[in-house]
Amino acid sequence: MKILVLHGINLNMFGKRDPKQYGTATLAQINSSVIALGEELGAEVEAFQTNHEGEMVERIHKAHIEGIDAIIINAGAWTHYSYGIRDALAILSAPIIEVHMSNIHAREQFRHLSVLAEIAKGQIAGFGVDSYLLGLRAAVSAVHAAKA
Repeated sequence: MKILVLHGINLNMFGKRDPKQYGTATLAQINSSVIALGEELGAEVEAFQTNHEGEMVERIHKAHIEGIDAIIINAGAWTHYSYGIRDALAILSAPIIEVHMSNIHAREQFRHLSVLAEIAKGQIAGFGVDSYLLGLRAAVSAVHAAKA
């Protein structure tokens, strides 16, 4: 089982950016935790981060060609307005799990909207690093359910 974790714009700044909202874990620490849990769950996890929207779209297209089993995505600010990323994700037949470190629904009004939500299997928000770990568990479960 292959699962791709996509980190969007500014998420390379985890650990440095607004620790009240995002905690102190770095992106490298988050990726290590998700990869380790993936091994426990029998999933090969690859993580990818970019601050360039076109690069994110290209990686999603590549995921389609590779036959990735599930996607976990924290698109950062792109969550709220990137129809390009949404349309790229919509090409996939694999389950998409949307995750956020902070609770986007308890923050500024503009963060309440996710243009990805309609195509995601589900959304997990507000649990810090655990949002990614819960997202991985949800992705593995969704893949098993699809194959049953």
